[in-house]
Amino acid sequence: MYLLIDIGGTNIKSGIIRESEGIGVVDKREFPTNAKRVFGSGIEKKVVEIIESYREKYEIAGVGISTAGVVNFKTNEIVYANENIPFYTGINLSGTVKKIFNIPCIVENDVNCAAIGELHYGSGKGYSNLFCLTVGTGIGGAVIIDKKLYHGAAFTAGEIGYMKINKGIFQDVASTSFLVNCVKEKTGLELNGKEIFRQALNGNPQIKDIIELFCENLAEGIVTINYVLNPERIIIGGGVMEQTEYLYPIIKKKLETSMNGIFNRNIDFSFARLGNSAGMYGAYYLLKKQMT
Repeated sequence: MYLLIDIGGTNIKSGIIRESEGIGVVDKREFPTNAKRVFGSGIEKKVVEIIESYREKYEIAGVGISTAGVVNFKTNEIVYANENIPFYTGINLSGTVKKIFNIPCIVENDVNCAAIGELHYGSGKGYSNLFCLTVGTGIGGAVIIDKKLYHGAAFTAGEIGYMKINKGIFQDVASTSFLVNCVKEKTGLELNGKEIFRQALNGNPQIKDIIELFCENLAEGIVTINYVLNPERIIIGGGVMEQTEYLYPIIKKKLETSMNGIFNRNIDFSFARLGNSAGMYGAYYLLKKQMT
């Protein structure tokens, strides 16, 4: 069986995949990352502790790690991480795992892993060319061409959060952070994503207008992605995107009115199906591919 670990700036999630029982993540656990207190070396230590904990109960054949940060997929080294995980650059979790436990280990960027997970087990199943974006504190992206990840020359392909659109930097105007901050600024209410949509469903006109603006900005970025890559499908993930029934018709309408001519007949978008487990499913697929 295989251990999957998903490292984010806020939490570290883990779970086991037992192939004999079908592809599904079991024995899920979650821990605070505490990245700004323990730094990159502390995360490395935490990964070792997680593996040791699971080895008390399971025979682990390999470890797949999905992580925030830019990853050199050839060496498994973190080549860049922002201020959310200080001193993470240069860490090689794969090397540490192999040295201590003598088992296979792969490390890949979390959005790339989520895209691979959705490609093989979720909303991207049956497609060959995808773009996957995750909407959270910021916005991340991943490019799939002919069922393979496209990493780019410096391993940063898909980093669309930094893309400029008319309203500014994409992740500054279309992330969950933008939504939360905009609600606080215009209404004085400090609400999380779920509470924001609860207010909207209860008919709060100010919040409904803010969500419309959020979707308009998001659609602008998606349109740009579609013009550049023309993928078969664009998959949108992230916690806020669990509000499928509310968001889908708004985003669909804004995409249709934003695209020109023939292009609006060729855009296909969907919400992620695997939720917060997408990164672990993708890490599992990449680990198995390396081991075979």
